[in-house]
Order: sequence, then structure tokens, then C-alpha cells
Amino acid sequence: MTQHVSCTTEAGGIARLRIDRPEKLNSLTAPMVAALRDAVERLAADPAVRCVVLEASGRAFCAGQDLNERRPILDGATIDLGETLEAGLNRIVETISTMPKPVVCAVQGTAAGAGANLALACDIVIAGRSASFVQSFTKLGLIPDSGGTWILPRLAGRARARGMALLAEPVPAPLAADWGLIWQCVEDEDLPARAHDVAVRLAGRSELGLALTKRALEASAGNGLTEQLALEVQLQREAGASDSYRAGLSAFFKRDR
Repeated sequence: MTQHVSCTTEAGGIARLRIDRPEKLNSLTAPMVAALRDAVERLAADPAVRCVVLEASGRAFCAGQDLNERRPILDGATIDLGETLEAGLNRIVETISTMPKPVVCAVQGTAAGAGANLALACDIVIAGRSASFVQSFTKLGLIPDSGGTWILPRLAGRARARGMALLAEPVPAPLAADWGLIWQCVEDEDLPARAHDVAVRLAGRSELGLALTKRALEASAGNGLTEQLALEVQLQREAGASDSYRAGLSAFFKRDR
């Protein structure tokens, strides 16, 4: 971990992964990306962790890539941006999407560029009312990365995805919630408590049930209806034979008495 990325674990198996460079709007340096990648991969494999909360310090969630690291290009240096993506942000986004445990993201202020797509890759995104999401890439002559060209059309639809990607205009959190980009928009002062409440609820659910649900939802992007129905049969068979299901049934009938 670097001084700008921290990870703590709370009671109940909740891990809090924090981007902590508020003086630079949490813009990402190469060491920070490497630290985030290593932390996400470690949390994904840790059986003691039941839910991950991704959060940030200060008035912005993340302003994206720290462009100071790209300044040598102006002096003739060559930096392979594809290579940096493959080694860092792509692995983070893919791990968040495929890990068996849920990832909650709390967004305050600006989430721009890779910072926006890092947030949107999470399972449940909660944003403060003053937050905004901006695909700032085309202003620099780049394309949306960190999964942006995959995530945006699936969350917001073709027209809105193209508008966000091409125009690079901020989308305020209330509008992001209306569009289905995020789960919920709350008052700024309620954001930390709301994110924590959601994490506690998820950490208390069946690990197997959540893992299989994520697996099914992830697979649906590439499946037709027939394939998805068959997968549901397979996964529901596994869930229905588990101790978690029996415990859930027992708790249900106890409440019903």
C-alpha cells in the first residue's frame, strides 16, 4: 500500500478501501493504481472479507489519471497507455466485476475519467447529491477506458452513453440515478452512513447467494435467454442445496410464527 491508498477491515467482514490523496482530488498515480490493484485482488481472495466499500477522502472521489505523469510525452517520450491499462486499471475493474463478494462505492464530488469508471464498475454505487460523473477522455483526444465503453451502454443505453463519452459533460448524481448509472443519490451528509448501512446489510447475507447472484448477472451480458435460463437452473440448484438456504428458510419461518 502507498501513503495514498489505505485498507482497513471492520467487524463483520467489511473492508474499507480508501483513495486518500485529497489535495490532488485523488488523481491516480502509477503507484496508487498498483496499490489499488493489489488490494482489490487480495480482498477478492480473502475469505474473511464479506463486503468491500470503495471510498475516497476530501471533496472529490477521483479526478482520474494524474496527468503530471504524462508530461514527458510533451518532451518526446513514448508512453504506452494500453500497457499501463492492462497492468493496472483493467485488472482492478475486472476483479471488482468478477469477485464473489459485493463492492459498494461511495462517491462524493467529482468522479472523472478513470475515476468515474472505477466507481461505475462497482456493484452498488451511492453518490452524494453534489457528486457528478464525467467521461473527460475526449477532451484529451482519448477514448473512455477502464471499462467505460462496456459499462456505459449497459447502464445508460446507447444514446446516453454516446452523449457522455463524446461530449464529456458532467452528469449530476440525481440525473445519474434517474438514468440507472448508479443505485442511489443521497444527501451529501448522509453518504457515509448510507454506504456503511448497505455494506452491513450485504455482509450479513449469504456469501454463496451473493456470489452466485453476481456470477449470474455478469454472465447475462454475453448470454441469450436460453443460455441464461440454463445457468439459472445450474446456480439455483447449487444454492438450493446449501446450508445457507436452509438457514434462510429456518429464519423465515421463525419470523412468520
